[in-house]
Amino acid sequence: MTDEAAGNPAISLLVVDDHPVVRDGLRGMFESAPGFTVLGEAAGGVEAVERALALDPDVVLMALRMPGGSGVDAIRELGRRGARAKILVLTTYDTDTDTLQAIEAGATGYLLKDAPREELFTAVRAAARGRTVLSPAVATRLVSAVRSPGGEPLSAREREVLALVARGTPNREIARALFISEATVKTHLTHLYGKLGVKDRAAAVAAAYDRGILG
Repeated sequence: MTDEAAGNPAISLLVVDDHPVVRDGLRGMFESAPGFTVLGEAAGGVEAVERALALDPDVVLMALRMPGGSGVDAIRELGRRGARAKILVLTTYDTDTDTLQAIEAGATGYLLKDAPREELFTAVRAAARGRTVLSPAVATRLVSAVRSPGGEPLSAREREVLALVARGTPNREIARALFISEATVKTHLTHLYGKLGVKDRAAAVAAAYDRGILG
């Protein structure tokens, strides 16, 4: 299936949630919009792994707390088994620990279930491209986990890089925008990760929102 308006392949989805009403709502929302196709559903983490490996979707919309295996465990297992799918977590305000664990397990993004329809569509498109998607409201819940006491302040250039990262900009495009090499972008990222006490792009954005560097 293709997005006829854009001439691009439709983004394929697997919807994972233990509530049938939520699954039905998400399926209906995406199937009614151009550019998306829902390949299937799962009601728990164990089933999600099986379905994701069998259907090979572009993006998995993943709930975290489910009786049939947690979303965090499913994310870890999909990463261990080399699944191609990007994982976009949808939550109704889970705990800080769940949030951080999902990101550390390999989730590409993290949004609230009450996000506006267009915001959700945009997030799925970004996730399909491998871009980090992190709602500012969710980012603030990572406060204690990502805070690095006494951290060194970011340089002006590191702030510029971080601002572009927060928009989901890939390293190659950051390099082009700032007229620097991609290797230099990676160096700046390494430095700002160290200063913020984080390990990846999503956690860096979360820490930056918490400290007022972004937003």
